[in-house]
Amino acid sequence: MKKIQILGPGCTKCTKLAANATEAAKLAGIDVEIEKVTDIQGIMGYGVMMTPALVIDGQVKTVGKVLSAEEIRKLL
Repeated sequence: MKKIQILGPGCTKCTKLAANATEAAKLAGIDVEIEKVTDIQGIMGYGVMMTPALVIDGQVKTVGKVLSAEEIRKLL
């Protein structure tokens, strides 16, 4: 099971990125655990200075972008 983390304070873009990640998992047909990290210390722990950010299995994949479900699927 892959773990996807959405780093951000819970803004509209963060919510959209989380929804797209959920859709990407469905498109890829894989089980994922999606976690929202809203705590600023947790976000800073990844060295992220812009949100939203997408983290897959502990690796920061994108920062400051809302990827489409298809773009996220390719990263999975």
